[in-house]
Amino acid sequence: MKTKIHINQHVIKSNHKNNKRDPVITVKTYNSNNYGHQVEILGPSKVIYSPDKPLSCGAKVWIETDSKVIVIPDIPYRERKEKKNEQVWKNRMVTLCYIRSNQW
Repeated sequence: MKTKIHINQHVIKSNHKNNKRDPVITVKTYNSNNYGHQVEILGPSKVIYSPDKPLSCGAKVWIETDSKVIVIPDIPYRERKEKKNEQVWKNRMVTLCYIRSNQW
């Protein structure tokens, strides 16, 4: 399966401007996009520069490989996402409890 890896310069700029640490590395396959702070390529790969035919996302430089790729997220980023998701679920549960209490 062909995998393409590129760096999202817009996220780098946004991170700098907003003092954030969102993942800037995008790993694309035919059916998914994954994001991370580090990527390990377990085999051969090649770097491609194609200014006349960029990827659909606009990237003009990327890495292509048929090897296995391991995407490593930044742990603090993952923890922030989990905490945010946890808060969303808490808010949903409060709303659900409120709706149920008003229905009975």
